[in-house]
Amino acid sequence: MAWDWDKLKKQQQGPGGGMPPGVDELVKKFKNLKLPGGWIIILVVLLIYFGSSSVYSVKVDEVGVVQRFGKYVRTAQPGLGFKLPTGIEKVTKVPVRRIDKEEFGFRTVAAGVRTQYAVSKAYEGEYLMLTGDLNVGVVPWIVQYRVKDPYQFLFKVRNVRATLRDLAESSMRLVIGDRSIDEVLSKREEIADEARSFLQKELDEAETGIYVVTIEMKKTNVPELVQPSLNEVNRAVQEKEEMVYKAREEYNKAIPAAKGNAEKTIKSAEGYALDRINRAKGDASRFVALYNEYSIAKDVTRRRLYLEALKDLLPKLGSKYIIDADQKNILPLLNLGMGRIEEVQK
Repeated sequence: MAWDWDKLKKQQQGPGGGMPPGVDELVKKFKNLKLPGGWIIILVVLLIYFGSSSVYSVKVDEVGVVQRFGKYVRTAQPGLGFKLPTGIEKVTKVPVRRIDKEEFGFRTVAAGVRTQYAVSKAYEGEYLMLTGDLNVGVVPWIVQYRVKDPYQFLFKVRNVRATLRDLAESSMRLVIGDRSIDEVLSKREEIADEARSFLQKELDEAETGIYVVTIEMKKTNVPELVQPSLNEVNRAVQEKEEMVYKAREEYNKAIPAAKGNAEKTIKSAEGYALDRINRAKGDASRFVALYNEYSIAKDVTRRRLYLEALKDLLPKLGSKYIIDADQKNILPLLNLGMGRIEEVQK
């Protein structure tokens, strides 16, 4: 290609000072622009842009995580804050006081006074669990949580929600696997507390920055195919409890009565024994007193005892006949029967 050296030289020596073609014209137009304060307007626009990107506000239930060129710098508390313009520093707002939830085995369709839930076979992998006695239980539950460490929540785990769901399901299966089907159906609060402890430990080890507020167990059951068999088992358990209750009722009636009779018999025997002992002690004291008197005056005491004995004996004999031993014929005295006469003569 042949160059026109003369034309090029003239352009270099011209008013544009060797600028590319068209640039000198643009410069002339910009110089001829009659907008007073044009630079000031541009400066104000730039200041507004950088100023608006340097001011931020954090809500009461949030904190702001500030990054400078992608690196964590600080955590801002609720209120108005300042940072370097966009492109240098970035603020990510994390709710730390809001309670979120994850549902397992069902999904909420419409929340309200009468909350509607959706349970389908699509969630079988979540709610069907094997118990410790090799039965299958339907176990739906809810995990309520909040963020306790924004730094760990944002930077330590790639997908916090998926990690939370995986750890929650593994913790619940671990607890259910140590329980029988009866415990799964009747001890939901105890199972929820134990599962929460396991889950919180796993979340802390994974550095997710999540705090588990509570685990709420929904109505646990068994699959529909085994529901009739479970109903039969429940009826048998109820009949057993009813029989045990009746047996305890009879026990409570019979045992106190038997204890009362036994105590009454013991008290009566104790009273009888005390009476016999006191009477024996009285008789012994009386005999000792008589012996002492007898040893002092034997004749007088012997006569007194003889008279006292006759005094007690004679009133019990009835009619008494005293006959002289020399009397041969008692007919003139008294008409006595022959049997009585022979007895008297003897």
